[in-house]
Amino acid sequence: MLLAPLVSWVAPANVGENGFLAPSFKRLWRRWSWCPRFVVGDLGYIGAPHKRYCRQQWDTTVLTHRRANQTLVPPFDAEKQVSCPQGQSLRWLGYDQHTEEHWFGVREPKTFCPSCWQASECMQEFVYSAQTSETLLGRLPLSTRAAQTLLQRVRPWIEPAQSFEKNQLGLNKMFLNSLRFTWCMSLLADSASLLRAHALLERSPVSESPLAQLAPHQLLMELA
Repeated sequence: MLLAPLVSWVAPANVGENGFLAPSFKRLWRRWSWCPRFVVGDLGYIGAPHKRYCRQQWDTTVLTHRRANQTLVPPFDAEKQVSCPQGQSLRWLGYDQHTEEHWFGVREPKTFCPSCWQASECMQEFVYSAQTSETLLGRLPLSTRAAQTLLQRVRPWIEPAQSFEKNQLGLNKMFLNSLRFTWCMSLLADSASLLRAHALLERSPVSESPLAQLAPHQLLMELA
């Protein structure tokens, strides 16, 4: 895995990480006119106002798992399950950025639709505002396969990747009690990561055989 820091922050241990997300995006946008489309974070670090700001300002998806004590909102029956008011399973149709609304449609098979008392007037499509719950709906609903794939397959990489960096740079053996000294060490750590990434990207491709240069080559005999 190739790791390269885009934005680094150094703060005292009693300062929460919640306030660093939006400033990081502002710096990325000012430097490259670009922001990541998907951001996967820890459920306890990023609040709804920050998720909403990133969604409205940069159309960025900030994904976190639902907390155990967080109230479910329609159409969610669980983090991975959505249904209409009558209990019919729904699938996500898309997000309207201008109205900030999500559209859901009936998922096959239509188990409850044939016997629903509202079937004659139901369009089998439902709309929900993203602001209802920035965690469950937000920019990408948690019920979608894309959201669950990012949370289940990408999120678990974060801690091992950070531990790998600490072990490589020897930071796990250090205790820093000075903010100024910590800032200098963070610059050195970022420089080492960037130089390693640059070396991996710029190195020449390795030959398939380590003895390729010693192998015999056929010569052209110019007899004419």
